[in-house]
Amino acid sequence: MKQRVTLTFPRQLVQIPITYRLAKDFNIAANIIRAQVAPNQVGKLVVELAGDMDQLAAALEWLTESGIEVAHSSREILIDTELCIDCGLCTGVCPTQALTLDREFRLNFTRTRCIVCEQCIPTCPVVAITTNF
Repeated sequence: MKQRVTLTFPRQLVQIPITYRLAKDFNIAANIIRAQVAPNQVGKLVVELAGDMDQLAAALEWLTESGIEVAHSSREILIDTELCIDCGLCTGVCPTQALTLDREFRLNFTRTRCIVCEQCIPTCPVVAITTNF
């Protein structure tokens, strides 16, 4: 099972080795999508967690009990096909190849490959790419 969550760390908890503990104690794989963590500051980590459903539930409970705020993420990339000019600039920054150009140079978006890293958003010259939040 996979779940995408945003973890918000209070300043005093930023030093906890979260991904190590998730792997070692709960057998959960954590794919870090975005991280903003610095000493003595509130930290944010967007991760996709994968593992057994029961272990995942236990890991999320441990995170919450440790004082880390857990928010389930349902963000999605949205592409306005009316605005999109199929320039392909977004395909060059997409790390998962969720955005590709076909033989007719039309943009294709494979939502299941998208990790919502949002690297494509600032790349779009006509602001055709956004998120649902």
